[in-house]
Amino acid sequence: MERYDVVVIGGGVIGCAVLHELTSHGYTCVLCEKNAELVDEASSGNSGMAHTGFDAHQFRELQLLKAARKLNTNVYRKYEVPHKMTGAVLVAWNQDELAKLPGIVRQSHLVGVTDVRQISQKALREMEPHLSHDALGAVIIPGETVVDPWLLPIRLAHDALQHGAQIFRNCKVTDGYQTTTNDWLLTTTRGQLLGKAVINCAGLYGDEVEKINKESSFQIMPRKGQFAIFERSPKELLNGMILPVPFNQSYKGIIVFPTVYGNIVVGPTAEDQESRIDRSTDKETIDQLVNYARKTVPALRNKNVIGTYAGIRPATQAKDYHLITHKNRSWITVGGIRSTGVSACLAIAVHVKDEVIDKLKIQPSNNSPHSRSKVAGQQRSSIRVDPKGHLLMDGYSYKITHPLSRAGLLAKPKL
Repeated sequence: MERYDVVVIGGGVIGCAVLHELTSHGYTCVLCEKNAELVDEASSGNSGMAHTGFDAHQFRELQLLKAARKLNTNVYRKYEVPHKMTGAVLVAWNQDELAKLPGIVRQSHLVGVTDVRQISQKALREMEPHLSHDALGAVIIPGETVVDPWLLPIRLAHDALQHGAQIFRNCKVTDGYQTTTNDWLLTTTRGQLLGKAVINCAGLYGDEVEKINKESSFQIMPRKGQFAIFERSPKELLNGMILPVPFNQSYKGIIVFPTVYGNIVVGPTAEDQESRIDRSTDKETIDQLVNYARKTVPALRNKNVIGTYAGIRPATQAKDYHLITHKNRSWITVGGIRSTGVSACLAIAVHVKDEVIDKLKIQPSNNSPHSRSKVAGQQRSSIRVDPKGHLLMDGYSYKITHPLSRAGLLAKPKL
């Protein structure tokens, strides 16, 4: 039985980023994904936004969003992931909301997003000419970015695969224990695996996987968010994201935003539910979202809705991330990454790598990361999209599981 340095459980955006980071530093890794496809649960229903953290209040989330701002754009460029720093305007629609804008600017500056500023009604109309003239003013957040939310983790996982990592799909981890040598012997639906350390990135099932190690300190409380996607327009109706003045710290509210491929999307809702698999949409909610979008951007009244979808966020009883290093158990927990997984995944991965080195004291088996790979020095992967919705890359096939990515990539025969 092969002995891995690290076993990563969960093939969403966090698991793929962690796999990539550890592999790139010379660790022998295997990723276990219980579904037939990567990025097929919480990460297949997000908004495709990389946030600056201007409105973050939780310590761990704030610190990692800050670190991610220094990483994201370079990685997007390296792996040719479509992205655009559109910026966002947080819009006041009444006098009470207008009065809150200076406080939002102050809070943004306190957390280190110092380019946030308040703009006048006139400046807002010049910036977003198709926005309803009911808007009274806004705060501009220049660093907000849209990105292909599916292609990012897939490119990270694919690079790890090309450089020696193993990825097992249809591989649910059901049990495990530490051996007398402190290795983890895990039981999966594809047999047993042996690893020096385990990283729990299981998302919506993070609390259940956590019980393999010890009683979970958090409970997943699924929160559904519904979205509607409008058809593309021959001219841009929005230059950036339109954010509302938030109701509270845990919910940003409904956003109207362009995707990196030019569609306009409205959402998400925030609906607590018991089911971890119910990603259905309902007509009443979608109609409310569509009406909100058309009120916000009147030109959308002439645009058709071409699709709807829902994502489920792995919310917990706490607002902050659950990042726990069980030093004596060689186990790291990454849980409760509610709505900033795309935004913070690269920084979370660096944090995990640092914990593996500093706390678990595990050194990489490969002292020369990437240098032994048969594809080292390869300049660019060969990529195409087939009509059935699969991305074909270097002989591998990846089903496009995210609706926003499908809408964009299937309309583009080549990347």
